Amino acid sequence: MLSPEKEKIKKLKKKLKIQEKKNAEIRDQMATQRTVFANERTLMAYLRTAMTVSAGGFVAIKLSDDVYLDVIGIMLIPVGIILAVYSFSRYRHKQKVIEGHHQDYRPTSHEHERAHHSRYNEEGQHGLP
Repeated sequence: MLSPEKEKIKKLKKKLKIQEKKNAEIRDQMATQRTVFANERTLMAYLRTAMTVSAGGFVAIKLSDDVYLDVIGIMLIPVGIILAVYSFSRYRHKQKVIEGHHQDYRPTSHEHERAHHSRYNEEGQHGLP
């Protein structure tokens, strides 16, 4: 039979393993949130760039008397629109990938804890078979 100190140490080690598993899952969830936010920041950067390109094209057309700048402005407006459409499609694609990974993720710490406690209760106070 185990001494009381060894038994305490064994129980503490089991609790520590359970807590480490929970902490790992919390880190995984936070990483998922960071990934979602990074995807949204990327969308905003693309849209900001698209608006700047389109606005630059519009300004080039309206404020210039030079044909050369008019042609550049006429080219920049569709480029900005295409960039905006591309940014939305890229965002949606990445969001679906993130959601797919999130749905495939199965937390294990609660299952582990439940299994541990049911085994502990079946085996008695000491956790021995």
